[in-house]
Amino acid sequence: MNTPRQDIDAETIIKVISRALPYIKKFSGKTMVIKYGGSAMINEQLEACFAEDIVLMQAVGLRPIIVHGGGPQIGDLLERLGISSRFIDGMRVTDSRTMDVVEMVLGASVNKHIVNLIDNAGGTAFGVTGKDGQLIRAKKLALTKSNLNISEADTEDIGQVGDVETINTSVITMLQDNGYIPIVAPIGVGKDGKSYNINADIVAAKIAEVLKAEKLILMTNVAGLLDKSGNILTGLDTPKVDQLIADGTVYGGMLPKIVCALKAVKSGVNAAHIIDGRVEHALMLEVFTDEGVGTLLTRKNHSQSEGAFQ
Repeated sequence: MNTPRQDIDAETIIKVISRALPYIKKFSGKTMVIKYGGSAMINEQLEACFAEDIVLMQAVGLRPIIVHGGGPQIGDLLERLGISSRFIDGMRVTDSRTMDVVEMVLGASVNKHIVNLIDNAGGTAFGVTGKDGQLIRAKKLALTKSNLNISEADTEDIGQVGDVETINTSVITMLQDNGYIPIVAPIGVGKDGKSYNINADIVAAKIAEVLKAEKLILMTNVAGLLDKSGNILTGLDTPKVDQLIADGTVYGGMLPKIVCALKAVKSGVNAAHIIDGRVEHALMLEVFTDEGVGTLLTRKNHSQSEGAFQ
């Protein structure tokens, strides 16, 4: 005869499941695009929590899509190969040798590692780059004073750094309809066949936009968007975010993330989340609880007490 485990509080388990049920029912069948990288990949425990969250999302009927970065891994390999890294306003100058390393790291090493994480957690993932099936048609990123903090006199070529021109959604929907979780490396292909290194936030936001996803979730290394006193801001609508950008509350590395999230929401994505990838099970906490673990941005105004239920 089996003896019940004394370390499990049945009431707590029931409470957790019952609180998550409304979210599970609301989001079943909905697409969620998650940008994964950086802080969420810093140790095996966080990686395992992320993989478990993704598998759970699929198991309860959600349709997750993962777009990943890999900047630190690219930098490490470039250093080992004796290739110097140079950045302009946070963008890696990408010559042909650097692009070869980017494709090697993102398209092979990091992408397959994430596929293995998901598979080992009980899911079924399929890794692709934006070059597969012309998934991401790219164009060379045009440098202007509006997207770089430079003067016209200082403008210089940053190489094979790209922007998204179009997304071939049939590649993603084909994978999803066959039970796979798409894992997308943010490498695009130009009309001339040239590869382009694209910021993962931009790719995730564009995929969410064209698929009219329920949510865009950007995992970061901060608690969320902070006000000038260091408090987390959430429950934001698009006019409020426009105001925060204008008054300088949003600046530095957070600015491009907020701009991506804002554009996605204005283009039809129901909600965007910026969450702390250093928190274990951050995805589950943000999607399936009232409180969440980061900043929520929607098109409509709502109270903070509504949490992630958007």
